[in-house]
Amino acid sequence: MTIETTDHSLLERPEWKALAAHFEDNRNRTLRDLFAADPDRGSTLSAEGAELFFDFSKNRLDSSTISMLIDLANACGLKERAEKMFTGVKINITEDRAVLHTALRAPRDTVVEVDGENVIPHVHEVLDRMAAFADKIRSGSWTGHTGKRIKNVVNIGIGGSDLGPVMAYEALKPFSDRSMTFRFVSNVDGNDFAEKTRDLSPEETLFIISSKTFTTLETMTNAHTARDWSLAGLGGDESAVAKHFVAVSTNAEGVGGFGIDTHNMFGFWDWVGGRYSMDSAIGLSTMLAIGPDHFQEMLDGFHEMDVHFRSTPLEENLPVLLGLVGLWNRNFLGCDTVAVLPYDNELCRFSAYLQQLEMESNGKHVTLGGDRVGWDTCPVIWGEPGTNGQHAFYQMIHQGTKPVPCDFICFCQPANPIGDHQDKLVSNVFAQAEALAFGKTEAEVKAEGVADALLPHKEFDGNRPTNVIMTQKLDPKTLGRLVALYEHKVFTQGTIWGINSFDQWGVELGKVLAKKIIPELSQSETVTDHDSSTNQLINRYRAHRLG
Repeated sequence: MTIETTDHSLLERPEWKALAAHFEDNRNRTLRDLFAADPDRGSTLSAEGAELFFDFSKNRLDSSTISMLIDLANACGLKERAEKMFTGVKINITEDRAVLHTALRAPRDTVVEVDGENVIPHVHEVLDRMAAFADKIRSGSWTGHTGKRIKNVVNIGIGGSDLGPVMAYEALKPFSDRSMTFRFVSNVDGNDFAEKTRDLSPEETLFIISSKTFTTLETMTNAHTARDWSLAGLGGDESAVAKHFVAVSTNAEGVGGFGIDTHNMFGFWDWVGGRYSMDSAIGLSTMLAIGPDHFQEMLDGFHEMDVHFRSTPLEENLPVLLGLVGLWNRNFLGCDTVAVLPYDNELCRFSAYLQQLEMESNGKHVTLGGDRVGWDTCPVIWGEPGTNGQHAFYQMIHQGTKPVPCDFICFCQPANPIGDHQDKLVSNVFAQAEALAFGKTEAEVKAEGVADALLPHKEFDGNRPTNVIMTQKLDPKTLGRLVALYEHKVFTQGTIWGINSFDQWGVELGKVLAKKIIPELSQSETVTDHDSSTNQLINRYRAHRLG
């Protein structure tokens, strides 16, 4: 269906028009101007909650901007819609589903009803089963088919069934059982499976197959390859599958048909989107790595941020402020991308995780009412950890032609204290944010004795927006807080943009077409059913695929 009507309702709101006028009035004010006008803006444009400190003072806005953005959020019913999410109202209208990832970390005595049934007991029943299973694997009481202890765990999934678990494993590696090896296979490219299992023994390896439907093309292709690999190393006895495979799925028939004991199937629900599922049974590999107690600490961190988001006034609410500042940068400053730059090596997959969380959620061009949006929605999310990026892409951030808002994330204490490494690491966070904000004028460069011919090359415009998120240390609870911070940022922006942050129809079209093309790649007849470009590519591949 082609959407022809464009929705301009957001642009017609008085609050939006006030922001647009405010932007025009302040278009030429720089961060140097703003800090000169309010030397204390560092404290006035900061907030703290759930043990995270958020400094957003180095953005091109002031307190009046924040007040007007909050007026817009209120006009769009942010608080009311958040309450609907927390209480199980089916706000995912295109799929007629509740949106209850917050229920995954709610305490046992919470009551959240969907279709008249409290879902919290079901959540904790799965968590208890996960904990019992994790204890068996970690203690060695669960053994493989030949009686050997499980030492290797391979999670097979894709999208949210991979990005969350691998991000959490890397982030919490200091808390993991170092006697065990954890690998993550997602790509249908055979090299991914081959390289991840090359040095593993089938006798000591457990596979977690993570697919809600147990039909996902990439995941099930890798799952069957893993099954063949395991049986080849275990004498071909198909009863071995039940000792080396478990499933995170809701398809009991498919799981059983694969050979997995359905008692070792851990389910989740249609009110949990894949990109919001790392704290559900999808996190089984995380629990196996760090143990049930640390996993519960992560859930507690999620819940702390949930409570903060739900109960804190908007002007002090971290996810709301993060979302509103991002919306200002996107819709009024015209920034097309956001760099997320964690200064902790364990967060090496955090930016990749946020790519799915934000862009799959808010990369939409249709409103909840079915009209094409008349404003920009999600920017491109990207980034790398630590000082590595400084020697790669920071040149563009400092002197490129378009501002790139940056979220710097840093910690006061490292997981592995070594000399003055942490001071040198964190000094770069503060220095980069300062340099991006204030730059260096031509006069300042000239005062350093730089030749006139080089002045334009060494001048920095500055005036580039940054946030700094700082907390004590990266541990399970902090990781939960950080992920929930960005989850609720997504909710805030999606609510104001008037889009459904909880469906992902854009993922489907390419998958449908790929299923049509797969058999065409091995047929004998020349393919002619597509456009001339696609036909050419398919036929050329067929001609060369066997060497």
